[in-house]
Amino acid sequence: MWKPWPRCWTPSRIRTCSNPPRCPRPHTDLVIQERPSMSSQHSRGSGRGKGRARGPAAGGKGKARSGRQQGSKQGPFEKERFGQNLGPRRQHQTPPRGQQAEEVFHEVHDPEGVRLQKVLASAGVASRRVCEELIAEGRVEVDGKIVVEPGVRVNPETATIHVDGMRVQLNRQLRYYAFNKPRGVVSTMDDPEGRPCITDYLKNKHERLFHVGRLDTNTEGLLLLTNDGELANRLTHPKWEVPKKYLVQVPGPLPRGVGAQMRAGIELEDGISRVDSFKVVDSTPGYVLIEVVLHSGKNRIVRRMFSAVGHPVRRLVRLQMGSIRLGDQKQGTVRPLSQHEIGHLLAEVGM
Repeated sequence: MWKPWPRCWTPSRIRTCSNPPRCPRPHTDLVIQERPSMSSQHSRGSGRGKGRARGPAAGGKGKARSGRQQGSKQGPFEKERFGQNLGPRRQHQTPPRGQQAEEVFHEVHDPEGVRLQKVLASAGVASRRVCEELIAEGRVEVDGKIVVEPGVRVNPETATIHVDGMRVQLNRQLRYYAFNKPRGVVSTMDDPEGRPCITDYLKNKHERLFHVGRLDTNTEGLLLLTNDGELANRLTHPKWEVPKKYLVQVPGPLPRGVGAQMRAGIELEDGISRVDSFKVVDSTPGYVLIEVVLHSGKNRIVRRMFSAVGHPVRRLVRLQMGSIRLGDQKQGTVRPLSQHEIGHLLAEVGM
């Protein structure tokens, strides 16, 4: 069975095979993989470093490592898929104390509601005990007010809760997914012509979802799926200028000045369009790989801009939308977003 990514392409960076005549696979594919960290390589048992001293005698590194572990307290989202910093958060306020804390308690407390730590634990933030610690440390906001008093009850259906400045989605009816769209799939939930569509890749084909924006049939990569209409509208609205990152393959060589020209603006039939960033990732005889970031949501904007400068796109992959990254997700798969990713996505559009 043919594999979409040739083995001759290394995961450390995007480059071509060093021996193309003997390689049976085509060399027009793009590799979207991240360099594994050195710590993860050593942890796999490479055999190096056995028997080395890891305490203070080894240059003091062991002492510094233990000090970092003791001095830093992990937040509730730090073990999520993409680490801690994915994007904007709400600015943290000073926790109330004394009489002010009691006043906040009475403002947000709902006697008929559910305990705050239970609501957070049910939403997947952390265990109930850890959630109690988060509340006591002043890291939880309810309706814009920092709560530090224990025993607060809230209504999960009406309360707006933030932890460490990130929104916690409490509505269990809302769904958020990342879909790695293959080439040839139509960006629609149902196609009357019988072409491959998004629904063909969903496990629950009766779940009512819609796609955030579109990718044309020949474009691959990240496509967000949700039933949260407000979030979908904001992500696609020009007001919020949500950035999108693409990996573009064009015929080479690429003359100098193309990047500056695209950053300055390209005159198209529907106005001037420009990219936010332009970076050449790899260049070999015959083609060039370019990484571009732009916030415009116009139809086929990347293809039209490269055609306007005389380099029509051969292959196009969306790598990222806002804070959500494609990463190493396999093509044709759908994965649910974590609470961490959802929180950052909501924060990016002011929710």
